[in-house]
Amino acid sequence: MESLRRPGPVRTCVGCRRRELAADLLRVVAWSSPESFGDSVTVVPDPQRRLPGRGAWLHPSSVCLSTAERRRAFGRALRVSGQLDISALEHYLENRHEHS
Repeated sequence: MESLRRPGPVRTCVGCRRRELAADLLRVVAWSSPESFGDSVTVVPDPQRRLPGRGAWLHPSSVCLSTAERRRAFGRALRVSGQLDISALEHYLENRHEHS
């Protein structure tokens, strides 16, 4: 009897903590622009999974986004401290729902 194999890597959503195939989750990364002084870090979506740096995984839904924000999961998962700006991620998720 053959063992059942999943088609691809499995990741955990930082919002709801459910494990899913990476193909079903959105990768996000912390982006600190060179001209930003201080501790302002932006969390940006990485749908192509090509941006450098440590990534975190999230279901592309506003429920998981708000849960992750409430739990302060982005800072821990991305190993960054300071103020995190998730407006780019919110904007991406809003536009994604408009086009689906």
